[in-house]
Parts: sequence; structure tokens; C-alpha cells
Amino acid sequence: MHLFIKSAFVTILGLNLLSVCLSLPQQQQQQQQQQQQPDGSNLEGEPQLGIEVLAHVTDCPRKSKETDILVIHYEGFYDNGTKFDSSRDRPGSIPFQFQLGVGQVIQGWEKGLVDMCAGEKRKLSVPSKLAYGEHGSGPVIAPNSDLMFEVELIQIHDGPKPPNVFKLIDIDNDNHLTMDEMSMYLARQAHAQGIPVDLAAKQQEKVLDNLFKFEDKNGDGKISHEEFSGPKHEEL
Repeated sequence: MHLFIKSAFVTILGLNLLSVCLSLPQQQQQQQQQQQQPDGSNLEGEPQLGIEVLAHVTDCPRKSKETDILVIHYEGFYDNGTKFDSSRDRPGSIPFQFQLGVGQVIQGWEKGLVDMCAGEKRKLSVPSKLAYGEHGSGPVIAPNSDLMFEVELIQIHDGPKPPNVFKLIDIDNDNHLTMDEMSMYLARQAHAQGIPVDLAAKQQEKVLDNLFKFEDKNGDGKISHEEFSGPKHEEL
């Protein structure tokens, strides 16, 4: 099983919701990037994602973007250089495929594989907070592990477009999202994925607090259509 596909629980109630459907404001992310120091850390001393192009491509008619399906080969290494996983080492050397920008993979990949050309190869130095954090991933990835990946992009395909998430949440159609509406949306998504109610409830409060902290810019306890940074238009 590939390590980089997130569990349904994390995808629906965590990274996917906060980083994709209800992502942190782009300005917030840009400010964090601007505060990065020459040594690769931010002003708080936290390490940031490192991206190095190992193989350039001159003929690049298309670059990867959110919602694209990416077909890749990769190798994963601990920070001591020991390899822990490789798509090429699997039976048949079958490439790994996933959709970019919808929470299927770790954040280091979501951020590090954007604007990439087919045939290009990158080295990603991923700090723990953009990988598996303090929880790790089973017996393979220990908690708080910094990781390194070499990723070769083989193909880019069109992926399914995201739905109008704002409309799905805004039950009363008043162009504002309340805490109750958001809570009901999370519950519906958890139920659709077969996540136990008690398990979903344990994380829901934290998700909602973080969401409103970044999305409710005027602090009125509601998220307006203008404030909402996730998908809010019907895709054509």
C-alpha cells in the first residue's frame, strides 16, 4: 500500500477540508513563504519545504496544477539517506497515480509537485509538519520524521473538477456559512465515508476552530461567500 494516500478520516475532516475545499487563505500562505529565511526555515525557525529540480524539460506544453491526475515514479528516503519506499521496486514497477490538490497525498507533495512538466524530476525535502507530523505512519515512518523524495512526473491528465463546496454547505442559501452548517457538512462527509460518529466528533471541534480562525476574517462568527477561500463557483 502506498504511504502517501491519506486515510478517509484525515482527508474528509483534516487536510482535504482545510487545505483544499476550505483552504487557508492564499495570502496567509504567501506571507509564510515570504518570511522564509535563507537556511530554509521561517522566522519561527521551522523548516520549510525544499524543492530542487534534478532533471529539466525544455518542451513543456502543460504544467501540473490542482485537480490534475499525476502519474509518477518516486523514491522515498529518511533524512539519513536510507530508502524506505520506491514505486519502481514494486512488482511490475507500476507508476503511482493520484489527484493533485484534493488531499490524497501528504502536503509536501501537494505543494512540491505543482507547476511540474512531464519528464521533469524533482527532489523534495519535506519537513515533518508537511509529511506525517507527530503521529508518523505505522511502523515505517516514525513520529516527527523529516523525509526526502525523488519524484519523476511521467504523465498529466485532466482530473474531476471540485464541486461548489460553498453551495453544499450553505443550507439556507443566505451566502454565509455558520458553525452549525459547517458542523452538519462535516458530519455528512464523515457518514458518507463510513467514519464512526464518535471518531468524527473527536476531531470536528478542532477542525472547526481552525477553519473559522483563518476563514472568518471579520470575526462575526460566520464565513461569507467573499471570505470563503475554497471552491465556490460551478465548474464549466
